[in-house]
Amino acid sequence: MLRPIVAILVLAGTAVSVQAQEINDYPTSARAEYVFGCMKANGESRQSIEQCSCSIDVVASIIPYDRYVTAETVLSMAQVRGNLGGQFRSSEQAANALNDLRRAQAEAEVRCF
Repeated sequence: MLRPIVAILVLAGTAVSVQAQEINDYPTSARAEYVFGCMKANGESRQSIEQCSCSIDVVASIIPYDRYVTAETVLSMAQVRGNLGGQFRSSEQAANALNDLRRAQAEAEVRCF
């Protein structure tokens, strides 16, 4: 009788661990870069550290890291002049990734600031 209970507890623990890893799939360096940029835009105070840390946590809970990287790449490449930048400015896929990021940041704004 004890074995099924142990098996269930092990499976539940594994599920929680996997779920936590999925939620926290942003590398520390990406989170730090976001917080530094956010603080530059919102003042370099203790309050802005808390708000910006909260903001990246909300963003990370809404969009997966690979989608975040895509949106950040679109933002960066859209600034390039000429054909290459134009492809990033006019692509539907790029626009969708950017819209996902903007929606996540808007939600973070509501929850954290």
